[in-house]
Amino acid sequence: MNFDLDQRCAALGAGEFAGFTTGPSGAGGDGGGGLWRAQLGTRWHQELRARAAAAHGAAARFEVGISGTLVHRGWRLTLTGRLDQLVPGPAGTTLREIKSVLRPLPADPAELRAEHPAYFIQLATYAALLRLGLAASGPEEPPLPPAAAAELVCVEAGTGLLQAIPLDPADEAAFRAQLDRVADFLELRLRARTRLRALRFHPPFATPRPGQERTVAELTELFRHHPLVCLEAPTGFGKTGVLLEFALGQLRTGHFERLLYLTSKATGQLQVVQTLAAMRPADAGPGAGPPVAVWHVRNKGEHCINAVFHCVRDACPHLADPALRWERGGLARFHRDEHHARDLEALRAAGREAGVCPYEITRTALAFQDVWIGDYNYVFAPRSRGLFAAQPGYDPARTLLVVDEAHNLPARAADALSHACAAADAFGVREELHRIRPGAALVQAWDHWCHFLHRLPARDALPAHDEDDARHLLGEVAAALRGTGVDFAALGPVASAALWDVPALLEALADPAAPPRLWWSPAPGRLLLTCLDAARPTGQLLRGFGGVVFASATLRPLDGFAAACGLAEPPAPAPSPAPTPERLGQLTKRDTRRLFRQLTSAAALLREEEQRDAASPRLLTAHAPWRDGAYDVACDLRVDTSYQQRGRHHGTTAATAAALHGSAGGPVAAFFPSYAYAEAVREAADAQGLDLRLALQPRGLDLAAQAAWIAAALDRGDILGLILGSSFAEGIDALGGRVRHALVAGPALPEVNPVQKARMEEAQRAGLDRDAAFRRVYQGPGMTKVNQALGRLVRAPGHHARILLHCRRFAEPAYAALLAPAYQGGTPLVKDADLAAWLARPPEPAPAGSPRPPSPVP
Repeated sequence: MNFDLDQRCAALGAGEFAGFTTGPSGAGGDGGGGLWRAQLGTRWHQELRARAAAAHGAAARFEVGISGTLVHRGWRLTLTGRLDQLVPGPAGTTLREIKSVLRPLPADPAELRAEHPAYFIQLATYAALLRLGLAASGPEEPPLPPAAAAELVCVEAGTGLLQAIPLDPADEAAFRAQLDRVADFLELRLRARTRLRALRFHPPFATPRPGQERTVAELTELFRHHPLVCLEAPTGFGKTGVLLEFALGQLRTGHFERLLYLTSKATGQLQVVQTLAAMRPADAGPGAGPPVAVWHVRNKGEHCINAVFHCVRDACPHLADPALRWERGGLARFHRDEHHARDLEALRAAGREAGVCPYEITRTALAFQDVWIGDYNYVFAPRSRGLFAAQPGYDPARTLLVVDEAHNLPARAADALSHACAAADAFGVREELHRIRPGAALVQAWDHWCHFLHRLPARDALPAHDEDDARHLLGEVAAALRGTGVDFAALGPVASAALWDVPALLEALADPAAPPRLWWSPAPGRLLLTCLDAARPTGQLLRGFGGVVFASATLRPLDGFAAACGLAEPPAPAPSPAPTPERLGQLTKRDTRRLFRQLTSAAALLREEEQRDAASPRLLTAHAPWRDGAYDVACDLRVDTSYQQRGRHHGTTAATAAALHGSAGGPVAAFFPSYAYAEAVREAADAQGLDLRLALQPRGLDLAAQAAWIAAALDRGDILGLILGSSFAEGIDALGGRVRHALVAGPALPEVNPVQKARMEEAQRAGLDRDAAFRRVYQGPGMTKVNQALGRLVRAPGHHARILLHCRRFAEPAYAALLAPAYQGGTPLVKDADLAAWLARPPEPAPAGSPRPPSPVP
């Protein structure tokens, strides 16, 4: 739905209008099979069209465009759609709307109306447009005749059995009620906008730290000219509060209607919720909530209150009669009362009491919220973005997007566009199919797919013929699925999800703008389709928003980040040279025409350059004076920790870590690229008889267990062995002020594997030379992990840290340039005596009044 509140008008498709609800949509009852249902419907539409054409010839019309505007309660509603069939009958033209259903037919029409009310409302909508003379067909189509009758033709998906149900007065009443429902929603949105104009909120910081007081004003001014901004602020700066103060100001001034605040970790999302709660007006009552309507979106599985997470109506009792249960349970309170508790436990408790899926509460409430907080997936993952995209009134062009911890976005976007298949999983699905015995064509097609995966050997890249075979076999599965009625409730959640994924995968592969993918097999029986570069689809999504702010402690080099997000443009070609001034007085008509074309071309190129300039992100660096001089850095040139050479230096690394620990007199952080490297150093220490006291981070812990392990290791004063890029190294904030000494064992370049090699080749195909490609694929991601880890050690005024960059590569210009400025220019350590001297000297005091770097930097 697109609407203009000032003009009191809205435009939406007839199907969207028919399915519009401010209560539960019941969409969860289709599980993940929305695309499968759409393809199944397409198949029966084509079949019934062929039958009607054979019966009525040229007198029948199909897929006829229709649109019209209705005025209801002061709102102008423009409805558009396509009539499935207009066929001649004894009394005149009959309007037919065709819909597929999964239940056996024939059925009681009252039951079908209760299960599929939107089907009948859509039919009534088309009939009303035709009857009132408000319909307008396409410009090249003949006028639409009045319909003497209208009927809904239901098709049983598995068998093709038909049941025609004529339109009756109850459907007309449902259509009028739907008009009221849309008008009610628009009135609520108008009221919400009025409330936002009077928005009041408390500043996020009672006493701003040095550097915070200017950042909101600088961000606002930069954003006014460039709606794509990168805010680089060190860990502990308080960027969440800065971003929220800026964003709420944008909502209040009317520049945007909604804020999407996305982070890659649940802890970051909770921090946003807590900060907003603390920003409520100082004179608000004790029970008042945040200053705006806020919803924190958790994943669907966390909402589930059923015994099994399987979103099919016949498998989940909480999906039955959603509208009736919603009304009885008074669940509209969640979006009408901005101060009502809306945490996950409150949603689950209300869902149990009302017998309604808690996820339906979230789905319904979102349309009425000013701020949506959630994971990247709700915008950038095709499997999840429908929750946001399908909300009535959601328009990215009128939405402010904030992407926090944005250095994670390129990798997360690529993960969301990757796919994995395994023979073991496929055989499990086959067993379930044999158990429920659907159509033989589907079972046979899936058997062939199992056989393909089973015989697949380990390969760095699939040959072209194997890739073609895989596409063909998946197409056979999808075709069989479209022609088969499957009891998904009996099939179970795992097998159902595997079948639903096939049409979605084929659609993704058929997309002309699909990102490059590597088809490879890391082990026998496993097929991975790994996205090599998600820049193009990511950039397309980002450019759809009215404004975007990226925030992180590590966004530089900006050109690399912009390219990874699809926001870097190639340079414009130079215009042709114009005639010299001496020639202007001698121009012929041909010269004049040529000059006009050149000037027109130059003007077009200038406009394109301005557009490219506006579409390129700008960097704003938040300066924290308390970080100046807080790091005492040394670069250890004695060792080479590259994969080929590190084994020769394990003993030196162990001895260095022990020396650093002895000098620290407390806990030390030792950051390693991998578990294997850390364990090899520990073994080298044992061989030398060193009491290293290296506590290596455990695997597979949840966030609470990670925090407990960190606290215990800090209390013991151990060397904390942390893996660069892990949640321990990037998501734990307990190190600041507790750990004053740290060792970084190398730049943490990604593992050399088929995917990274393919990414190198892809970058070079895109025009980068080998050094630039290596920087983007290997050096940039590795050094970002280093910068992220070290940023956790100084989080507040008074924190200090001594950092030993334990590899000679850190001194090479290509790597040194990728270090954050605070870690550059460290003391070089060439021999053991240099290390001893550096450890023995007292930390250098922070310089007084260090100059602030220029900002923003293009």
